[in-house]
Parts: sequence; C-alpha cells; structure tokens
Amino acid sequence: MIASQFVTSESIKRMRKDGGGLIFLMISNPIAQKLQLPFLSDLFSDVGAQYPVLKALVPNDIPYDTKSSFSLYINHRKTFTGITDNDRCLTMKKFSELTTAIKNKDGTEAIKEFGEEFRSPGHIPICVASEKLLNERKGHTELVVSLLEMAGLTPVGSGCEIMGEHGKALPKEDARKYAEKNNLVFLEGNDIIKAWKKWSK
Repeated sequence: MIASQFVTSESIKRMRKDGGGLIFLMISNPIAQKLQLPFLSDLFSDVGAQYPVLKALVPNDIPYDTKSSFSLYINHRKTFTGITDNDRCLTMKKFSELTTAIKNKDGTEAIKEFGEEFRSPGHIPICVASEKLLNERKGHTELVVSLLEMAGLTPVGSGCEIMGEHGKALPKEDARKYAEKNNLVFLEGNDIIKAWKKWSK
C-alpha cells in the first residue's frame, strides 16, 4: 500500500508485477459521502427491477463480510485507455489531489469538480471504508485508511493484494520476506488495529 498522494507509475508497475492482485483505491467514508459515491451493491439493488441480472448478482453471500465496499470504477479524463501504469498512476494521484481540493467545498461543487476531472466506468475501482473505520470493520480498506489517518496523510490509499503460487494469496511469512528484501515496511493488521485503538481514544 502507498498513500495515493505519493503514487508513481513505478509504484503501479511494482503492484502489477510483484503483487498481481486487483489494483484499487481505498478511501475514507467522509470523502465518499461528499462525492455521493454509491456502493455498487446498492446500485444493483436499486435498478434490479429494470435490470434483473443485476438483482441476481447482488453480493449477499460474501464469506468474509456482510457487504462489498466497492463503489465506482474511474479513469481520469486525461488518460487514454486508463489501464497503463502511467494512466492508473494519474487517476489515483489526481483523485487524491481532488479530495484535498474539495475539502472545504460543498457537495454540489465537489461533485461538479469530480465530474470535470473523472469519467466512469474506468480502470480504477474505488473501495469505501466503513464510517467508523476499524471500530466497525477490519478489512484492508479500513486498515489502510486508518493508517493514513494516523499518519496525517490524505485518507486515500493505492494498493493491491499480493498473489502467491498455486492461485492463492501470498503467505504472511513470504510477504514479510518480500518486504525485508525490498526494504519495505511490513505491518500486520493486528498491529494497525492496536495502534488505532490507542490513537482514536
């Protein structure tokens, strides 16, 4: 994971080549509320009568959670296809910059600026953190946003899952070795949760 305000095309390349999982944005709930970003599962439910296939696809049986945190998929309007390392970097970095720029603006103006800069559908999925963060849900999105909040950074993170051999997620010890080899910080979810409990009191 990297704070999106610092993401580079090299960061995206590393995620793509060494991570191999879905590359996505993780954002705080207040940002999503200001931009009125819907959860895809809610959209599917709302238009289910018009498009029965979407009603059939509602994610009501996720084995690890009660609801998917996925929202819209976006591209910055200055991207070409949107999928290249440079394009994905631009989308993520510009989204982080937008959230800072609209911080003190009302929702109408924020949405207008969002629409001027981004289009959807795109190649960058947005995942929205729970409103109470780790006090409510302990997923990757909440862990990342909580970490960014504690660090005083814009609560927009870029990341991906690290895939291992045989089609499964990379084992924890292998992830630790990868971090050591590449001079990266390795944090377990429990470490972040413990720090959050102290910080958020």
